[in-house]
Amino acid sequence: MKTDNVLRMIGMAMKAGSVVSGEYMTERAVKSGKAFLVVIAQDVSENTRKKFRNKCEFYEVPLREYFTKEELGHSLGKEFRASLAVTDEGFAQAILKKMD
Repeated sequence: MKTDNVLRMIGMAMKAGSVVSGEYMTERAVKSGKAFLVVIAQDVSENTRKKFRNKCEFYEVPLREYFTKEELGHSLGKEFRASLAVTDEGFAQAILKKMD
């Protein structure tokens, strides 16, 4: 299944130290230019969705809405995560390719 491959890739990127998660860390990675991809959960609040859309558009970082908070968190070995940023360009491109 396509979503399983995406979650596996995110998990691999996390193990490689190429993912930051949580609203604050994700926003910080985008602002500092370290984020190559931002993924937010489909069940985030409208305020969070708007905030990341605006930030990613301004800083020209690809943004995807995928999975639930629980699925994103599980792929990272955590309980819940609303957002994450991939900080390695190679991983980001591979994940984008699997998503699209």
